[in-house]
Formats: sequence, C-alpha cells, structure tokens
Amino acid sequence: MKVLKFGGTSVGSVESIKNVKKIVEACDEPVIVVVSALGGITDKLIETARLAGTGDSEYLTHFKGIIHRHHNVIDGIVPEKRKQEVLQIVNELLDELGNIFRGVSLIKDLSAKTQNTIVSYGERISSVIVSRVINDAVHYDSREFIKTEVQFNKNIVDFDLTNELVRKTFKELPKVSLVPGFISSDKKNNDVTNLGRGGSDYTAAILAAALGASRLEIWTDVDGFMTADPRVISNTYVIEHLSFIEAMELCNFGAKVIYPPTIYPVYHKNIPIVIKNTFNPEAQGTLITQDSASGEGKAIKGISSINDTCLITVTGLGMVGVIGINYRIFKALAKSGVSVFLVSQASSENNTSFAVKNADADLAVKVLTEEFAQEIEMGEISEISAEKDLATVAIVGENMKHTPGIAGKLFNTLGRNGINVIACAQGASETNISFVIELNSLRKALNVIHDSFFLSNVQVLNLFITGIGLVGKDLLEQIRKQQPNLLKDKSLRLNIVGLANSKKCLFRREGISLDHYEEELKASPLSASPAAIRDGIIQMNIFNSVFVDCTASNEIAGIYKDLLNHNVSVVAANKIAASSAYDNYAELKRIARKRDVKFLFETNVGAGLPIINTINNLINSGDKILKIEAVVSGTLNFIFNVLSEDIPLSKAIRLAQESGYSEPDPRLDLNGQDVVRKLVILAREAGYRVEQSDVVKKLFIPEEYFQGSLDDFWKQIPKLDKEFEERRKKLVSENKRYRFVATLDGGKVEVGLQEVDSKHPFYQLEGSNNVILITTDRYKEYPMVIKGYGAGAMVTAAGVFADIISIANIR
Repeated sequence: MKVLKFGGTSVGSVESIKNVKKIVEACDEPVIVVVSALGGITDKLIETARLAGTGDSEYLTHFKGIIHRHHNVIDGIVPEKRKQEVLQIVNELLDELGNIFRGVSLIKDLSAKTQNTIVSYGERISSVIVSRVINDAVHYDSREFIKTEVQFNKNIVDFDLTNELVRKTFKELPKVSLVPGFISSDKKNNDVTNLGRGGSDYTAAILAAALGASRLEIWTDVDGFMTADPRVISNTYVIEHLSFIEAMELCNFGAKVIYPPTIYPVYHKNIPIVIKNTFNPEAQGTLITQDSASGEGKAIKGISSINDTCLITVTGLGMVGVIGINYRIFKALAKSGVSVFLVSQASSENNTSFAVKNADADLAVKVLTEEFAQEIEMGEISEISAEKDLATVAIVGENMKHTPGIAGKLFNTLGRNGINVIACAQGASETNISFVIELNSLRKALNVIHDSFFLSNVQVLNLFITGIGLVGKDLLEQIRKQQPNLLKDKSLRLNIVGLANSKKCLFRREGISLDHYEEELKASPLSASPAAIRDGIIQMNIFNSVFVDCTASNEIAGIYKDLLNHNVSVVAANKIAASSAYDNYAELKRIARKRDVKFLFETNVGAGLPIINTINNLINSGDKILKIEAVVSGTLNFIFNVLSEDIPLSKAIRLAQESGYSEPDPRLDLNGQDVVRKLVILAREAGYRVEQSDVVKKLFIPEEYFQGSLDDFWKQIPKLDKEFEERRKKLVSENKRYRFVATLDGGKVEVGLQEVDSKHPFYQLEGSNNVILITTDRYKEYPMVIKGYGAGAMVTAAGVFADIISIANIR
C-alpha cells in the first residue's frame, strides 16, 4: 500500500484531474489518495470570508465565482451517470458555505473557528469530485480520524488518538481510498480545524506513517526538489536523491515543494518520499530516504531562501554570564505565537539575534520589551532593535559534514560579490549553513552560490562592454566565436549583459545575443553617459560582474572606482586610469584587493603581449626590477622601419595614418605621450612611484609642429624630411637604426629617440612590433626579452579577452 497526495495545481483543472485519474488507476496495489482544494480556491475562500466579515457585499461576487469554478470542473470531468449525484452533494455543501458567508456578513465578525470551517469546504468539495472520477474510489472524511488539540494557539495533531482512528478506519483497504487533505477536527468538541498551509502533505504523511505505507508520493507541478529556485536561477536542475535531514532543512528554509512537517511522521518509520510531477509523470522526480546520496561528490545539495525576514537583536552587557536570558526570550516569543527560524549569538553573550517573519516583528519587539522592561530601565539591556526587509539563505547538504573550508568558501564567495552577511548560524550537524543578508542582494547571492559550489555545471561571467570601436568589435567577435568552445570544454559561459557606445547603452540580465547586437544597441532607448553606464551596472547588481573598457575616455576611466567599490571587476584597454595620478592608480589597486575583485590592464602596454603579468610574477616571486628598456609604440616603430630614400619622414607618417597604426591625428603618437603613459604603467607595476611629469621626453619633432591645426601640421612636416634623410643615410652607413625607446633605470624614467646597432635586440624589430628588455636581480647578465605584435585591434582584443578569461580562473 502507498499514499499519493495531489496538490491544488494537480486538481486545478479538468485536464489535470484526468492526469490524476490516469496515475491512480495505473497503480497495481491499494492506494490512499489525498487531494487538496482546487488550485487557488483556498485563497478565494479566505478573501471571500474577509469581505463578508467587513460587511462588503462584494463577497457575493467572489462566492459566485467559487460556485462557477466547481460547476465547470464537474461539467468537464464527472461521468454523466454520476454527475447528478455529485452536483447534489456539492450544491448542498455550497449552500452550507453560502449560509455561513451570509451569517458572517450580517454580524460582521469572522472568528478563527468560523474561518477554519469556511476553508475546509475547499477540500471537502474537491475530494467529492475526484472520488467520483476515479474508478472504484471510496470517499472518506478526514475530520473523523485526524484529531488535533490546541498548543500555543495552534492546532497540533494528537498522534496517539489519530493513529488509532486511522488504523481503525482503514482496517479494510479498498483499491482506492480518497481523502480530503488539510482538514481535521478538535478531539474535544469536534470543531473543524486544519493543519495549516500545505496541510494536505501533512495529512498524507500522517496516513502513510500510521498504516506503514511502502512509500509516500507527493504529486505536484514540478519535477522534484531543485538545486535552487528556478525563478531566480535559470540553470537549476532536479536533485535525484535527498536524505530526510537534507529535505527537512531545505523545506524549513523556503523550498515550497513539500510542507515541512510532512517529513517528521514518515522519517520515524523510514518510509521513502517521492516527489513527482503530475504534468510530467515520466520524470524521475526526487527520492527522499533515510540515507544520504553522494550528490556526485558535491559539497552541498541545494540552496533555499526566505525573502520575508526580520532580524531582532537583544543587546546588553547585563546579559553576559546571566543564566536564563535566552530562556526568557524564547519563552516570551512562544507564548505570543511568534516563530523563530534562525538564532545567532555572540560567544561573549552580550547579544542574541534571531530571525522572524516581518509580520511578527512588531509583536516580537513588544513582548520582549515588556519581558525585559526592568533590565532596559536599568541599562543592563539596550533597546531591542528590529531590522526588517531582509532575506535568509541556507545551503544544505550532508556532504558538508567534516569537510574543511565550506564556510570559508561560502563567505569568501559572498564577499567577492559585495554581499554583506548580517548574521549567520551553523549547527553542529554541519548539514546547514544559514545567513541573513539584505533583501536586494538575494538574487545575486543565490546565483553566485549556485555557480561557485558547482551546483551549476557552468560557471558564468557577466560582462558589461563599453566601447564598440575597432577593439570592441573584434573582442565581441572573438567572444562570439569562442563561446561554444568555452561552454563545451571549460564549462564557462560568457554572458554579455551590457553594451555601450558613445551614444547608446543596453542592459539585459538574461544576456544580449551577439548576432544582432549592433541593431539592438542602436534601437535602445537608453542614452549613454559615464553616469548612466555606471548606474545601470550597479543597479543590475548581478553576480560575477566584469566591466570591460575598450574606450580611450577619461570620463569612463573615472567610473572605475565606483564599480570596484560595488565588487565589479574591471578590465581596461584604456590606459588613462593606470597612468593617472599615482594616488588614484594606487587606490584603484587597493580597492580591488580589499573587495577581492580584479583590476586588469595587460593590454595597456604591448597589446596582447604578456608584459605586465610577467613583471607581476617576477616581483611576486621575490625578484627586483632594475631596468626596463622598451619599444612600445607600434606607430613610431612602423615609421622608422619604412623610412627610406623613397619614403621621407612626412610620407612615413602619412602611411602610418593610412594603415591604421596611428591615431587619426598622428601628433598624438608623435608627441610621445602614449609612450610616456606606457612607461609610467610599467614603472608602477615594477614597484616605482612615478608620475607622468617625472618622465624626461626627448622628442624628434620640435614642439612648434604640435601647435595649430592638423592641416597646419601636414603643411609643415615636410620641412623635416631633408634633415631626417641625411640622418638616416648616416645611420645606414654605420649599420644602425632609429628606435623610440622608453627607459626605466633605477627609478629614473625617460623616453626618446635612440640609435641602436645591429647587435642590439631592438635592431631587427619589424613592422609595428614591440619589444621589452627586463633586467632584474635574477636576469642581470642576460635580460629577459618579450617581443611580438604590439599594436592592432585584433591582438589588443585578444589581450582583453585573456584578461577576462583570467578572472574566470579556468585551466
């Protein structure tokens, strides 16, 4: 024999009841079927009762809707030969209900006793209907054998009496026994009572335990227990096996698959529970047993949450060492019917915090203020505080037992994402770690925990990309092409949740497709500005966030600080922040360390070359940078490489512009400012405090050529051709070449034109390549050489991409 319970959605429509009929009639052993009221009817009954209690005639409209709903179901599902019988029974029940509503409306009073009677009609009517649909079903009234008594203003099951009556009632089992869930009666006066929200689950568990059922099946509208709330996390999946303890913990902290007390009766009899989907009966579902399944080695099985949390704190030095304080706290709350679902106490005993529902907060503060009135007046206990609109999250799993580092990983993960833990609790059983956070951080917390503890098979990085020019477009194209491989081979999903150019910005939490992003961005109603971009990212408050700056904007660089302070990692192709005032650079680095996020700018020097990472690795391993010599301007290197008898200086500059190596205004490259910024960044990363103003500039074009308009520049620059040609010929005769070199030597910084001979590593530098020589304590006689493409949108985008991947920390 087994017990099957079907919830409101399972009996909410004609089609769903047909599914119930098919499932029950397919059983080849005796079954007890417990049904809830038709989906939504319990809420309708309560709302109608409330209207009647205030004398509002609108209750009649609601009551007509209830009648109509039941008649529609009867017309659609009950066989013709039984329809009149069902209508007669149901209409009698509806007439009784109508009279009760009328009486409540007349006296304008709705007592708890009357409301209990009213809500019982939902299950009483639904059970009649379903019992006449399923072949060979025998209808029972659960009020006759489920008995309750009042404790702390709540109806509690008297198990001794109930078990005796259940065994007597079902001594002879028909093939199908049909029982209304939820409802019960008082053992003393037989008044109608109920088992509370989700009480149909409890009814089924009571019957299963009393009769020693082989299993209890809870049929609902989901495939089973999910690893987290699928309305918040898109990539949740069904947990195939839970222990009773794991299921109980998940239920107590908000998982609404089954009603928490359901577990207790069957747990003691070791009766398995199976969660199944009425609308997808082929799905495996979730099995709940005494033993814990391995969960494929995962530390936690699931995450649940309560978004209706208030934290009450009782504080005072007068609590320290005083025996009985907590007894008084929880006794006062219990006598007032206030339920506590989390407790956290400082080891010093000077404060105790506990979580209750927001609706119970004011009452809790009131009764505790009265209980400790004398201590408060004497100053031994401070004013009792209540912090509302919080959320409680629990991670659950028996595999957490004796596994070091789980709590550390949890709180580190939350901290890196800027989620502040207000209070926490972990029992000695180590199956549940619970903590309280701000409500607006709940979605982010659930996602990042699900991601970090590998409940999800995929790690997610949420990217905001600003600057859709050459580098930005190449980056997006590289991401588009690589996304399938990263997902397949590395279980990494790069989710583009924000895009911005100089005019428009676009935000989408679920992700922006890279197939048509340009059209979507153009059609976006949001205007772009640094403030709009910053605020959009912060307000999205999404987990594992990375801001990618592919602009050269000073204003965009100015929002890094706010983003880092909100635990958003920053990847910058933009050189402005890292080469700005040293104090600003240092503060950005400090904030990133403090917030445990990343501030990466590898492409600031050498595009895709691993220069900054190499310097960092050398220093972190204990080496000291003594000297850096670098050719890091692809534009200037190109110019000096193409200089020839046929290509004078002015033409070489024009070729650099036309080939895309220089800025549209080449003076921005020729004035050495770009090289100065790069040198400052290298020097800082090497451990030196350097400002741009410290750099000595030895330029090869006189200052007056940088004055006036760009047209003026093009008119004047040919005047230098003759002089440069003479110098070039002299260099050729000496087997030398020009290179524009940035030098760090013992803390001194300089940029300028240098002559290098054929034995120098810079001599054979081709095209727009970059080269860096690093002299250290370890690499003193033979400096380290890093050489390769140092300019171009494609390699710069690849360097930015590499920084993004490094944040994911995949291998």
